[in-house]
Amino acid sequence: MATDACNETILQTSLEIEGKASVVTLTKTHLSWEPSSTGKTSDLLTTEPLFRTNSRSVELREIIAVHVEKAQTSETRCVHRGRSSEMCCMEMTSMHPDAFCIHHVTRQPKHKWRDRKVVFHCPDTVMCQKWIDTINNLLNSSELNRPKHLLVFVNPYGGKRKGPKIYREKVAPLFELAGITTDVIITEHANHAKDHIRDTDLTKVDGLICVGGDGMFSELLNGLLTHTEQDLGIAQTPDHRPVTPSVRIGIIPAGSTDTVVYSTTGTNDPVTSALHIITGDSIGIDVTGVFHRNQFITYNVSMLAYGYYGDVLVDSEQHRWMGPKRYDWCGFKKFMSNKWYEGEVTFRVSPNSDSNPRDGTRCWAGCKICKESKENLSDTSPASTEDGAKDTAGWQTVKGRFVGINSFVMSCKCGKSPEGVSPCCHLGDGCADLTIINHCSRANYGRHLYRCMVKKADQFDLSFIQVYRVREFTFRPLPEGADENSETENPPENAQQTTDFTPLRQQHHSVWNCDGELVQYPDITVKIYCQLVNIFARGIEEPMGKEAIQSGSSA
Repeated sequence: MATDACNETILQTSLEIEGKASVVTLTKTHLSWEPSSTGKTSDLLTTEPLFRTNSRSVELREIIAVHVEKAQTSETRCVHRGRSSEMCCMEMTSMHPDAFCIHHVTRQPKHKWRDRKVVFHCPDTVMCQKWIDTINNLLNSSELNRPKHLLVFVNPYGGKRKGPKIYREKVAPLFELAGITTDVIITEHANHAKDHIRDTDLTKVDGLICVGGDGMFSELLNGLLTHTEQDLGIAQTPDHRPVTPSVRIGIIPAGSTDTVVYSTTGTNDPVTSALHIITGDSIGIDVTGVFHRNQFITYNVSMLAYGYYGDVLVDSEQHRWMGPKRYDWCGFKKFMSNKWYEGEVTFRVSPNSDSNPRDGTRCWAGCKICKESKENLSDTSPASTEDGAKDTAGWQTVKGRFVGINSFVMSCKCGKSPEGVSPCCHLGDGCADLTIINHCSRANYGRHLYRCMVKKADQFDLSFIQVYRVREFTFRPLPEGADENSETENPPENAQQTTDFTPLRQQHHSVWNCDGELVQYPDITVKIYCQLVNIFARGIEEPMGKEAIQSGSSA
């Protein structure tokens, strides 16, 4: 019955498109048109099937805008100039608002979206206005939940410092076309956006937009969640339960890596991201909370890494003058140094035994795994009994010397890693993929890094790597000379322990790379919150016409 209601014809007339008479039909979900059987605009085929092989159809949610198209007709008039016999001829243009145009999304290779314009000529002005009003009423309905006013933050320093130009030339014209109003703020220093959001009345905006990279997105994320929790009087502790904000976040990529936008749309194209915002796309993504000794530190949405990636970030801060290339240079230096760090990681594995970081699934748009996780995961923090005792089921502990401890709540795709550093990670399953890289030779670690950059390569199929899908974890560095009898915080009684010690030289502590920002505390607790924040995206659309990869949407 619901499908019949969606396909019910709202408006149907015969209009002219590119000089040809066509029957145009509007339903609650689609706008379609097909050539008239007689070629006459006076024909109205109300009894014909809605969709045919020679018809074209556009989803209503993918219509960017509709407005009057001024149909221009030219007429030449000649008049005498004064009393002389000389004639002056002028071309007169009259405007006839008897046509309207729609701008809609059209797809291009590599997940890119573009704007396509189609002009419909009507018999008269009244009919033209009727079509415009009817389509606009549907576009403005609460079901589509499109943004009308946005608060935009532009980072002029991120990436190649092209943020202002990208917004001005590629994004602002599209927002204006769609009738979206904006307040634009050019950020002047670190945490400018975060501080502004924290003190702003967000009831008057429909979305927060960052023009920048992953660090800029992290600012908006933390500002929005802190604002929401302050309004509700929720304390930010390891046992607190964050509330999903009513405001969505959008990303216009203008950074060095653009991991978040790559992992949620499949491309770092600014126009594509702007169209996802305009059409009101929405998807919930997992967020991790990072704590140090019960004190809240930050929220995180992509990579949280200790060891190699933390060292690279520290070193890159001294080479900002190099731009994005500093990550390549610093990554090479840290790879050559081949440092390791001693520590202990305790984690609680996912209760879903069928889901793991090497299960071969992909998180496509409409992912079934993420949909079921949202419905089933009512508790995203450790389970508790009535007397407050911590649930000990599923806990494990690993001690050793590590090149890196990496946590991902999305695949972390980027230009250098087209499949992502954790390809099977899901956007909204309430879990993180925890990668433990034990100390190894430089050559072996190079094999792992190389596989992260190659499609269809399993970067986890190496003897020195352990990978788990977890609901939470803790990490603490071990002091020099630590062994199994060292004083440690006791893990749950039934936690499985693995130790891997070899008589090697102890290194100093590393730091955590949290979405491109430094967390100086080495010992942390990490909680994963299922689909805590909604962003303007719909997930990566599964490629058509190719051999299907096993995915969560078809699992």
